[in-house]
Amino acid sequence: QVQLVESGGGLVQAGGSLNLSCAASGSIVSINVMGWYRQAPGKQRELVARITSGGSTNYADSVKGRFTISRDNAKKTVYLQMNSLKPEDTTVYYCNAELSLSGSGSRLYLYWGQGTQVTVSS
Repeated sequence: QVQLVESGGGLVQAGGSLNLSCAASGSIVSINVMGWYRQAPGKQRELVARITSGGSTNYADSVKGRFTISRDNAKKTVYLQMNSLKPEDTTVYYCNAELSLSGSGSRLYLYWGQGTQVTVSS
């Protein structure tokens, strides 16, 4: 069984910062890509940032220059440092991980966290 547990969400004023964490646990052999997504009510889930096992990153245009994704492979954890937060960043943030499991060979699986609420007040 694999779990992704997010933490770090909360309420912050516009211009403030939050640091989200997402730790993976379970019978994991390796993790390829880890990412952060967000989903506002009534809208599709959208990519915020993603990072490969080698450290290559991609960001949504709306967060470039403000958010930084990083990971600690030894801890199986991905982080999202969010600076200069805006009210429009308010929503639920989800992490995901593309990983291989013990006993499953080279097959890759995609897991999601339960989500963490980020609220930015104006």
